[in-house]
Amino acid sequence: MKRSLEKELIKWKDDKMRHPLLLRGARQVGKTYLVESFGKSKFESFVSVNFEAQPEAIACFDNFDPEKILYQLQLTLKESIIPGKTLLFLDEIQACPKAIMSLRYFKEKLPSLHVIGASSLLEFALVEGKFSFPVGRIQFMYLKPFSFEEYINARKKTEILEEIIKNQNFEKNLKLHEEMISLVKEYFLVGGMPAAVSNFCENFDFEKCFQIHEILLSTYQADFSKYSTKTIQKYLKTLFTGIFPLITQQFKYSKIDAHMRARELKQALDHLEWAGLIYPIYVSNASGLPLASQAKKTLFKTLFLDIGLVQHALKIDPKVIFEKDIILINRGALAEQFVGQELLAYTNPFQEGQLYYWQKAKKTSDAEIDYLYTIDHHIIPIEVKAGPHGRLKSLYQFMKEKKSIIGIHISQNPLSYENNILSVPFYLISKLPTLLKQILKEK
Repeated sequence: MKRSLEKELIKWKDDKMRHPLLLRGARQVGKTYLVESFGKSKFESFVSVNFEAQPEAIACFDNFDPEKILYQLQLTLKESIIPGKTLLFLDEIQACPKAIMSLRYFKEKLPSLHVIGASSLLEFALVEGKFSFPVGRIQFMYLKPFSFEEYINARKKTEILEEIIKNQNFEKNLKLHEEMISLVKEYFLVGGMPAAVSNFCENFDFEKCFQIHEILLSTYQADFSKYSTKTIQKYLKTLFTGIFPLITQQFKYSKIDAHMRARELKQALDHLEWAGLIYPIYVSNASGLPLASQAKKTLFKTLFLDIGLVQHALKIDPKVIFEKDIILINRGALAEQFVGQELLAYTNPFQEGQLYYWQKAKKTSDAEIDYLYTIDHHIIPIEVKAGPHGRLKSLYQFMKEKKSIIGIHISQNPLSYENNILSVPFYLISKLPTLLKQILKEK
């Protein structure tokens, strides 16, 4: 199964000015599989070290001399490592802080060697301050679950999307549109976790996917002991089970457990964010760029890592997903999760990505914009809502107050552009930059 990040890895391989690479992302999103596939197909040889499974390799990094490190690794692994021909993969690199520190010296003294490290719990090592991070000597890259575009590629349905974009026949496009919406609903159930996607593409069995979801959720809970004390684990378990019904709602600790102190729950929420399981969506005044400069960190919503895991945790009947309008399911929470997950999936892979939303500052107003999208110097509001344009009250209010020249409405409706509102079906979120640049150019 192809991942879009492989294109960036190929560019990195061919870049003579490259830095050692650290691939980051939550557990089970496919980091190891991606690097192994890339290493074995694009290099003459591939050498992998997993510091959790092979703790004996940690001793190879007792010094920071790249030549000595390679010598010790070759003795330990009984494999040759040849600069320019071998990809050296340092998996679970957070288990060996000195290996992270050594990346600086690989860049400075042995730049011809291709080195990739991977970690799902790197933030915890950084917070604990066990080492001095080699700033400016490492390049980060972030891997997330399969985007919808990657999913339909795995399902060998990409040509439908391409035909919709090229075809001007409305009636034919309407049939293709309905097929794509059906695939979106399928993705709601399968999600983007590689194990679930691979299994479904092979067996087309939702029940097997649900079993994988259960295993993954259990695995994440079992991981709590790796990065938290016994005291925090209690709060982590409460938060982990209670957060799913609150996805895409304004977060309040009292909704998790009114009897637990917010301070401990906040610490647990930070841990889930560091592990890549939770993404905060901060409110922003949206009066200028960057959005982060006007963000209010005390007001936020949350997304979970993957929509397939969300629907499984919420125990939503699959029949409901296929029979109802997507936006009406679970009061719109799944639709907003999907859109947020898609927006994150198509951000710059060298940045972690951050989402923002907007709400009217006055208590008397309930105006809210689900997501804020930036392109060039424009801030563009996104509303995820069923129904025609006439019901997009918050969208029009934002556009009037902030003088936005375009608003985006995401729904099950076909692609259209009318009265400065770009109506985008769920399956075309990956094409937002292309669609918006075309409209902005015409304006």
